[in-house]
Amino acid sequence: MTPNLVYVVIVGVLFAAGVAMLLERSLTRVLMGMILLGNGVNLLILLGGKAGAPPIVGAANERDMADPLPQIMILTAIVITLGMTAFLLALAYRSWAMAGHDEVQDDVEDQRIMRLAETDQGSGTEDDR
Repeated sequence: MTPNLVYVVIVGVLFAAGVAMLLERSLTRVLMGMILLGNGVNLLILLGGKAGAPPIVGAANERDMADPLPQIMILTAIVITLGMTAFLLALAYRSWAMAGHDEVQDDVEDQRIMRLAETDQGSGTEDDR
């Protein structure tokens, strides 16, 4: 079975949009990126299966039956995406309830390391640790 070009383009767009949104600082956008990426994975798995008769013994010849593995994998991916969505939604809500926004802040230690790196680059010396 050759994949339809429209499906391939849709998978590419879902992956690109999902990854772009995952790189944002807002947890709401990260959540939307996870949902888009999950849907892209589901469509990609769907492209891997072959069309055929329902996989019920006795309903059709075994050679004409569709492979049930991609369908099972899609159901598993849906459950995993739902769990990740619920977790990220809880994180975003908790962040909004406590801080009034859902933007992820820089870690204090990361900021200290960035300042040290900037001063090392500005002075032209490098530490050999």
